[in-house]
Amino acid sequence: MNAEFNSRLKVLHIGKFYPPHVGGMETHLETLCRELGKTMDVRALVANDKRQDEDSIIDGVSVSRLAINFRIAGAPVCTGMAWKLRRSNADIVHVHLPNPAGVIAVMASGYKGKLIATWHSDVVRQKRLAKIFAPIQRRFLRKCSAIIATSPNYLESSADLASFRDRCQVIPFGINVDQFCHIDSGAVQAIRDRYPGPLLLAVGRLVYYKGFEYLIRAMGQTKATLLLIGDGPLRNSLEQDARAAGVADRVVFLGALSGITPYYHACDAFVLSSVSRSEAFGIVQLEAMACGKPVVNTRLQSGVPFVSQDGATGLTVVPRDPAEMASALNRLLADHNLRQKYGDSALRRVRTEFTADAMAKRTLDLYRRVVSVGLGCSDVDEQVSKRAELPSAAI
Repeated sequence: MNAEFNSRLKVLHIGKFYPPHVGGMETHLETLCRELGKTMDVRALVANDKRQDEDSIIDGVSVSRLAINFRIAGAPVCTGMAWKLRRSNADIVHVHLPNPAGVIAVMASGYKGKLIATWHSDVVRQKRLAKIFAPIQRRFLRKCSAIIATSPNYLESSADLASFRDRCQVIPFGINVDQFCHIDSGAVQAIRDRYPGPLLLAVGRLVYYKGFEYLIRAMGQTKATLLLIGDGPLRNSLEQDARAAGVADRVVFLGALSGITPYYHACDAFVLSSVSRSEAFGIVQLEAMACGKPVVNTRLQSGVPFVSQDGATGLTVVPRDPAEMASALNRLLADHNLRQKYGDSALRRVRTEFTADAMAKRTLDLYRRVVSVGLGCSDVDEQVSKRAELPSAAI
């Protein structure tokens, strides 16, 4: 499979949204499409934040944003997606899950080519709807030539993937490490001058599964300032939690910001306090690690502790335990050498395992294997059991 083969390969990615819409799935979709677009025809088909269709070229990737006709449990439904799929002439359709509307669009389109899915997360909260949708999703997954899991931890703990383990491949998320390595000394110093140290940083939407309320309570036992970047429906509630814990002067809600790299470099440690498997990976950990920062995360049955490893690149604590969280934070803040050791290891781990280039190469290898062995919807059940015909887990 050479460069000529790559350039002829047409791949259509189906997601929910595309940046500048904020979200982990969106960040990954943009990074992967941009990297793959360097060597092949890559298109993205997503919902639009506006009530109209829009087509654009972003970093060489053709992005079609479709008007949302209605929503189901908050998920966008674009009735024109099946028609767009039917006309795509794609060699591979790559669907990012969970995405019920995207799955239904594929099934309704009559698409007969190769299907690949990336399993970003189980449906954790909307269990009733997930149960109703489960038969359709299982039928869709049986049509997939391969299913990408983003960590061995999530693959092993996902009940939804249990029946499809033989066709699952582990390809972790990756980031463009170099863009986080540049240090804007002036911006970093301005942050440190503005906020009294030591500085802790957390980044994420203010939603239930991020567990920010437990981090705020931990701040009551920690002599530091927490900078919290992100916005969401729980902001008022979390601000009340900060006042109730007596730490409102040391928990700073910065809202949604762009260009947050200086904040990573300014902090002494990064915190991911998530409490649910809805936090399937935690890409923000990679960003902090690429800036050479130690991470305090939580011991979830997901990719979170796989990304930043306890005792190697940071410390991992029990979820929903403010006292243990505070103990880990205090241990790091009191030991400069330990922070430096973990931070250096974090940067090495990102450069070794979690680069955008490595992610794209692993994905491209999967595409090549799927196309070369001729796995189609009709014969995939027979072929997929032959594990040698698909790439082994990346890690």
